[in-house]
Amino acid sequence: MHLLYSRFFIKAMNDCGLVDLREPFTSRLNRGLILGPDGNKMSKSKGNVINPDEIVDRLGGDTVRLYLAFIGPYNEPGNYPWDPNGVVGVRRFLERVWRLQDSLQNSESNEITKLLHKTIQKVTIDAERLKFNTAISAMMIYVTSAEKTGITRESFENFLRLLSIFAPHISEELYSLQGNKQSIHKQPWPIVDKIQLIDDTVTIGIQINGKRRADYDFQTDASQDDVENIVLNEVKELEQHLKNLDIAKIIYVPGRIVNIVGKQLDN
Repeated sequence: MHLLYSRFFIKAMNDCGLVDLREPFTSRLNRGLILGPDGNKMSKSKGNVINPDEIVDRLGGDTVRLYLAFIGPYNEPGNYPWDPNGVVGVRRFLERVWRLQDSLQNSESNEITKLLHKTIQKVTIDAERLKFNTAISAMMIYVTSAEKTGITRESFENFLRLLSIFAPHISEELYSLQGNKQSIHKQPWPIVDKIQLIDDTVTIGIQINGKRRADYDFQTDASQDDVENIVLNEVKELEQHLKNLDIAKIIYVPGRIVNIVGKQLDN
């Protein structure tokens, strides 16, 4: 009905010469319902209405905002029950982000730097497509890794810029605590370093006569000789299978597969 009203008023105003357009919208986006915790449509008669103000008072506005973005994709219609445990889980995530400021260091591993740029790319693409839930999921994965390995202040601030569109208040506060005078919301969006998107290693399945026997992380620039040396000397899972194998050749398709071809000898 709101769409009908909007179209009627725009067309009427167009007829009166007040506006120069005939249609008020260029696209339409359907959004589902937030159901009660019992899975039913919220209704006072059913006693399943959730008052967001109470949740904001208890867990914070950023928590509620982030939870609503995380509950499901905004570009697809759907119905999502309110999950009290899910809201608490989002609050815990924000608490973990807050604690990251206490463990910043002067350097970080190449792996965590690469993960940050993959996260920037993921959040950028998903946010533009209104897939907020998967963007937030990517940030959660990054925080889990950052807690284990540690990150630099620069990486932390870049991460906060990603988080700021979902949790503006905690992001602003943490950014300020790093000594920054300007608002985080006036900062440019982080730029992806495409070099950092290239993995140093790739997991490849190792076959013996076409049957998968092991997986191994090879350097992406590994040569044929490097691969042959690794599969024959370093992959313990292959030792038993290679004992009585007369190897004819080792086929290596970079980034895809290693296949050891040979004939099994009698004991």
